[in-house]
Amino acid sequence: MQKLCAVRDMFRTCSQRVGAVNRNCAGIDRPIGSSSTAALNPSFTDTWGDSMKHAACLFLILVLSCVVSTVGAADAGSNYPNRPIRIIDSFVPGGPSDILSRLLGQKLTESWGQPVIVENRGSAGGIVGFEIASKAQPDGYTLLMAPQAPLTINPSVYIKLPYDPLRDFQPVTQISSAAYMMVVHPSVPAKSVPEFIALAKAKPGQLNYASTGANNLLAMEQFNYMAGVKTVNIAYKGTGQAVQALLSGEVQAFIISPLVGLPQVKAGKLRVIGVTGLKRSPTLPDVPAVAETLPGFESIVWHGVVVPSKTPQPIVAKLSQELMRIARLPDVRERLNSQGLDVVGSTPEEFSALIKSEIGVFAKLVKQIGFQPQ
Repeated sequence: MQKLCAVRDMFRTCSQRVGAVNRNCAGIDRPIGSSSTAALNPSFTDTWGDSMKHAACLFLILVLSCVVSTVGAADAGSNYPNRPIRIIDSFVPGGPSDILSRLLGQKLTESWGQPVIVENRGSAGGIVGFEIASKAQPDGYTLLMAPQAPLTINPSVYIKLPYDPLRDFQPVTQISSAAYMMVVHPSVPAKSVPEFIALAKAKPGQLNYASTGANNLLAMEQFNYMAGVKTVNIAYKGTGQAVQALLSGEVQAFIISPLVGLPQVKAGKLRVIGVTGLKRSPTLPDVPAVAETLPGFESIVWHGVVVPSKTPQPIVAKLSQELMRIARLPDVRERLNSQGLDVVGSTPEEFSALIKSEIGVFAKLVKQIGFQPQ
């Protein structure tokens, strides 16, 4: 009600100003000097006065449009959400994006009382899901679980994308960050990174690795480049499919998120030979970092939430505050930490800066290792 009263008062003020302009214009009924344009054309003063009235009316419309837009955006934030929300996951079920999407969806439902539906749109590189999200209505009811690669690596490894990571999306918050695990099938006769490199050199082009997107693809190609070996990429639509391929022996190696890989390692189904951070992981303190063999090697995976650009800022702010709160809940933090992930919970501005920075970093890396865009 207070907002509507403010609009009413603004309307009255603008109306009074227009009235004043009209009265001033009406008073100008005689030209100054007999040689003026008005003296030659008596209708000039009336025409000029009408023009001033018209300009004042346009000014009134413009002011009221701005006020109504501001009030509308504020109302959208205060009433949000009042219906179900969907989270688009650009990969198939069973992967880290899917696990995080369902965890956040459950917590949002608990706090806001609205159903949250996770919609899996799996495709190579997550491209299909990102395209769908980029074209969604910017009303806050479509969220996108955004892994690092589709936002920051895809622009450098794909010749053409149906979305623009900077233009089409509004960052909300970064949820997590973690080093990858480099895992192999138990039948692979390599129990460490040096042994795997020696095996790959002895069998050039005979070892296959799985990839599910540009992040682990680029990580393994960086490994090949720095180790001076050649392993062959086999692409899958999602982590779940890639894990099954690795378990069956279809591929021999996979650089994988600990959120999915750690349970398989603990069950004895896969062997971890290294982590991709510069230092060892507190979750796996006995597992060497790949950088201990290949100095400077690093590959970090993170996940965040973005919405379509032009989503009203009050909604973005409300979403960001709630997701940051959820990420820092003790049970959420404990669950993610136990699976090798660090909780972040950044502001939209911090997340935006990270995305812009990493786009440049990966563009340089792609050129350095000689990777050919697809």
